[in-house]
Order: sequence, then structure tokens, then C-alpha cells
Amino acid sequence: MPCVADWLNNPFSIVQGIFAQNVPNSDWEKKVTEYFKEKLKENNATNWVPSLNDVPVHYLKPNSLVKFRCMVQDMFDPEFYMGIYETVDPNTNARVLHFGKYRDVAECGPQQEIDLNSSQTVTSERQTFYCVPVPGESAWLSLFVLNPQFYAYISASQARVSPSTSYTPSRHKRSYEEDEDMDLHPSKQKEQHMGNNCSGGDIHGCVEPKRLETEASAGHHLISPNCSPPLDLNFPLPGEKGPACLVKVYESWDSFKVNDVLEVYGILSVDPVLSIVNNEERDSSTLDPMECMDTVEEQRVHSPPASLVPRIHVILAQKLQHINPLLPACLNEEESKTCEFVSNFMSELSPVRAELLGFLTHALLGDSLAAEYLILHLISTVYARRDVLPLGKFTVNLSGCPRNSIFTEHIYRIVQQLVPASYRLQMTIENMNHSRFIPHKDYAANRLVSGVLQLASNTSLVVDETQLEQGQLDTTGVHNVTALGNLITWQKVDYDFNYHQMEFPCNINVLITSEGRSLLPSDCQVHLQPQIIPPNMEEYMNSLLTAVLPSVLNKFRIYLSLLRLLDYSISEEVTKAVEEDFVDMRKNDPDSITADDLHRTLLVARFLSLSAGQTTLSRERWLRAKQLEALRKARLQQQKCVNGNEL
Repeated sequence: MPCVADWLNNPFSIVQGIFAQNVPNSDWEKKVTEYFKEKLKENNATNWVPSLNDVPVHYLKPNSLVKFRCMVQDMFDPEFYMGIYETVDPNTNARVLHFGKYRDVAECGPQQEIDLNSSQTVTSERQTFYCVPVPGESAWLSLFVLNPQFYAYISASQARVSPSTSYTPSRHKRSYEEDEDMDLHPSKQKEQHMGNNCSGGDIHGCVEPKRLETEASAGHHLISPNCSPPLDLNFPLPGEKGPACLVKVYESWDSFKVNDVLEVYGILSVDPVLSIVNNEERDSSTLDPMECMDTVEEQRVHSPPASLVPRIHVILAQKLQHINPLLPACLNEEESKTCEFVSNFMSELSPVRAELLGFLTHALLGDSLAAEYLILHLISTVYARRDVLPLGKFTVNLSGCPRNSIFTEHIYRIVQQLVPASYRLQMTIENMNHSRFIPHKDYAANRLVSGVLQLASNTSLVVDETQLEQGQLDTTGVHNVTALGNLITWQKVDYDFNYHQMEFPCNINVLITSEGRSLLPSDCQVHLQPQIIPPNMEEYMNSLLTAVLPSVLNKFRIYLSLLRLLDYSISEEVTKAVEEDFVDMRKNDPDSITADDLHRTLLVARFLSLSAGQTTLSRERWLRAKQLEALRKARLQQQKCVNGNEL
């Protein structure tokens, strides 16, 4: 039986063995999938597979098994390949069958040629997805992968990560055989990298350990070796780092779509031959218009150098419910470990909620009511759609924020420490007029050009309106503000396909910080009433973050992610009681109580129940929701009287 190093370090040997034993039986492909599925179930084996999210490509051995947590940014046209092909030795006429699955380039031995007319040839189809790291992924996710045990295992199993021969032109190239003789220790290099970039003021490790050394090579990721114009890796958010990959899927690709978050396990391909072939194809002198309908730009985008955009040939892939590494990957499965994890955490939910409320109260300058609503906002999610109406969205406008970027910046830092993915959008005239919010189709390159609003589900988007000043929005600015409003109201973004628009539903938690009432729509406005005015805001916020223990912070992270995934229902008895209560409220105050108030109060009651670990609405939680809403409205009315402005 193959050892661990074989299926991690040389998965092709496993595939070849299964292929040889089962051909011409077509079940060999299914047996390959089953083999790796079973291997990954053994002893947390998924933890030992190197991840492209955390290990730079040039440290990974070509043709080894890797994993990648990513978002589908674009999908290309299906491509055909030789699933099975036959080679022949011209001298001896000996024939050998080969598999083409999981390969970019068909291989044959010395003195062998591919027989393109062989009756044994099987043409198959695969789907290519252009995938990027999850936009706005928080740095703390990587900290749970960078542990010494991981690298100890890699070293012990001889599945060492080794530099590719095609990574970057600035690096002295050598053959892989020479690299085999070198004893590289990526863990030491990572520790050194983290040590050089960590300052004493950072919280619980580096603020930016994310994707680590990929930052150092970011320039090489952007410049193609053939000195053509810079290669745009098409990240949705500015300043993003990490590898973009062409993910080639062989089975059930119809279940994946643009913006899905996937975790894929597959064979890494960074074959230098790809770059040579692609460069030759781009040479206009060799292009025959009758043979090739692709433009040079399309070839450049769809077939970038493998050293810049590696290929992953997928053996296993799954759509992720969430990307929080502190939770089991799939909470729908009724496995004993999963059920035990959930029940154990739910048993200590009450003290975790109390601690989180206290933490956020301090962050919001002593305002416990705003902290309550922030918790409800952070666990909100779109759970269903009724016609075009998204149910469960809970956009909060935190007004009354000081016109001080330090406060809003630190509020975002706190959100960033609590959720797996987030982005802070500074709403300035310049950003509105010059940023690309809406993804659009580039027909010349036949690709979807990303925009800021191409985000994965459950991303927290913090819109900072405190920096908005007087100015003129141009056409782009108006379109961007409109798109932002549509995202908040309808939880959808209309991608621009030039001749038409296509709706892409989303599930984005939007928090708006502003001085007065936001210009953008929201589901709930909470006016901040600071009880503490720290003399040094930055020092106060930094001390708050450094004071919280990492173990407590992890409980907050589990709490917020887990509660988003719980089911919720309202019994007929409680529904009837709520309806009667609403009728009484309308009788007592017919002018100010509307259907919108009922909908919002029901939302507050829903998330209030879930925040306490209750999956059904009780009379107690309904009354508490009414109380919170009364306090919030009273505060808004009080502020209106003070300022004389409409809130």
C-alpha cells in the first residue's frame, strides 16, 4: 500500500496505479475520487495538506496535492482534453495507454509518440474557474494554520515544499533535482518573516500575517515574464494579496457558480511548458485566423503563465458554509463530533454573550444599547427570499459617530477581529467617483472584470460615511452610490454585461457609520450616545484590543459564526400573540406604529432569540425586542429635538 508521502507528495503515482488496474473499466475515475476522499478522512489528514492560502507557490512541490480556500471570481468556457490517449513506439510499435485527467500537458515516454488517430482515445470535458482568495479575509484565519505540527509532519513525511523552477525571473533558477537535495524549512522562513513584521503593539500576532510571503513577491505576480503589460490578477478589493488560480473541475461543476466560496483539493500544476506554449500562441505571426478565434488578449487572460497563476486539477471540492477555522466545516452533518461541539458551546453561550456585550460596549464608548444592536447586526443573515425581498438582512446605521477617522477605523478593526471576512469602504467623493464597484464583462478578453461589490456571502462591509464632504458626484459616482443602495435594500448587485445587466444575489452585512442620518438606506438607525470620552482615542482603542485574551476572542468568533447558521421558527401560538400585540400597539399609537415597525421588531426579536441560543421566539424575547426598539426610537426623537434636524 502507498505510504502517506505518496498521496501527498506524488498523487500521480496513486492515480496511475488505479488507472492501470482498472482500464478499460470506466470506474477508475470514481475510484480515484473515493481513494482520496477516504485518505482525507483519516486522522485529520486535511490539516497536513499544504494550502495555497498560507504557503507561497514557490515553496510547493509541483504535481503535489494541495488545497485552496477561494472564491469563484469568474468561470471560463468548458474545455476539451484527452481523458485517455495512446502512445506508440515507432521502433517497436509497442503501445501504452495514458490518462490525461489532472494534467495540462499530455505526457509520453522517450521514443514514444501520441497516436492521435487511436481508437482508444477518449475525449473528455472539464470546467475552468478563475478563483481568488476570499476577498477581505481576516488575518486571524491564517494564524490557525501556521502551527509547528504542520511543518513537522511535512518534514517527517518528506512531503517537503520545494521551489518551482518557474516562479519568478528574479530568482536564480535551478532544476527540481537540485532542489530535492536542499533542506528547505518554510516554517523557519515564516517565523522569521512574522518576526520581522510584528511590532509589540499588534494584537495577538501580526495584523497582516495573511498570505505571508506572497506579499514579498506581489510585484512578480503582476509582471509577466515575457515583458508584456502588467497582468491584472483581477482581485475584487484593492491591495489584496495571494495567489489567483485556474481551478479545473472534472465532476459536478454545475453545482458551482460565480461568488461561491470553495475549498478544493487537487494536484498543483506549475509546468513551465505552459508558459512556453502560451507565449508561442500569443505571437501574432503564428496565429492563423481560420484556426484560432481567440483574441491575443483573451489568450493572455485565459492562459497566463503558470508561475503567476498556477493551475489546480481538482480531485475533491466542496462549497463552504463558512470559512471560520474554529468551527467544523459542515454543521449540517449529524456527526457525533459536530453535534458534541455545538452542544458544548451552546451550554456556555450566556457568559460568552455577556462578555461580548461588555467588550462591544467599551468599544462603543460605553453605549450598551448600540452594542446590543451591533451584536444583532453581526449575527444577521439573509435566510430566505420572498419574491425580490431578502428576509433576514439587518443593515445598521450607527449615527452620531465623531467626525474622527480614528474612531471609525478602530470600530472596523474590532469588526475585523470578530468576523472571517470584512472590508472598510471609505465613502469619499474621490472613492465614489474613481472606484470600480460593479463587476463588468470585458468581451475583448472574455472575462468578468471584478469590482469592490463582488464579495463572498457573509462578508461584513463597513461603510464609513464620516469622511464624506461636499462635492460633485460624476456619472461613475452616481452609479456606485446606486449600486451600494441596491445592495443594502435588495441584497443584489447588477453586474454590467454592456448590453444588459445581470442580477447576482448576495448576502452582505452592511454597517454604516455616520455623523447624522446616513444618505444610504438602512434597516435600523442607532444613534450613538458615548458615556466615555477618552482623552486619547487611539490609545483607548488599542488598549481595549490588547486586553482581551485570545481564548476569549476565539469564543466571540465562534459565537458570531455559529449563530448565523442556526435555524429559527415562530410557533403558531406566539405568532397569534404577536399579531394581537401589534393590533393593540396600533390602537394606542396609530400615527407612529407602521407595518415597517412590526417587521423591524420581528427582526430584532429573531436575532435577540438567536443571540441567546434560542431557536424559537418566546414571549420574553418579544417583550425585550419591543423594549430595545422603544429605547432606540426615544433616543432618535431626543436627538431630533436637540438638533432640530430630521433623523
